[in-house]
Parts: sequence; C-alpha cells; structure tokens
Amino acid sequence: MTTWVALVVVVLMLVSALAVLLLRSFVAAVAATAVVGLGLTVLFVLMRAPDVAMTEAAVGAGLSGVILALALRRLGLWRVEDNGQGGGDA
Repeated sequence: MTTWVALVVVVLMLVSALAVLLLRSFVAAVAATAVVGLGLTVLFVLMRAPDVAMTEAAVGAGLSGVILALALRRLGLWRVEDNGQGGGDA
C-alpha cells in the first residue's frame, strides 16, 4: 500500500515539476513549486522521517513559496492573467 501511495505522490510531483516549466503564469508556477514541496513532505512521512517532513513542509513548501511570491510582487510580475473573457481594461 505504501509503495502505491509513494508512486502516486512521485507522479504528482513530476507532473507539478513539468507544470512549473510549462506554465505561463508565474503565480501558478509558484503554486506548482509548492505542490512539489508538499509531495516531498509526504514522501518523508512515508519513509518515517517526521522531523525531516516537518522541516520540508515549513521550508520547502511554505517559506520558499512565500519568498518566491514576494519576489514576483517585487519584480512586478504578480498578476493573474485574464484569458480575454469578460471584463477588460478598455
């Protein structure tokens, strides 16, 4: 059972890592990066390393996501793209 859960988590992490490379939205890429960190946290829990898992959750998923988001905001890249449906800047 643990092997299958680990396999699903690894596949999710790989898909999220590819999404980071392929997404056009920087905000979505930061969120996908956090998903990779959370997946790694689950893998550490499955390997019975709860202290490493807590550290990875705090630093890998939480703190690095916040730092990346703040960097996007500082650089002026923090915006959610509108696909041209509804509203507009006119």
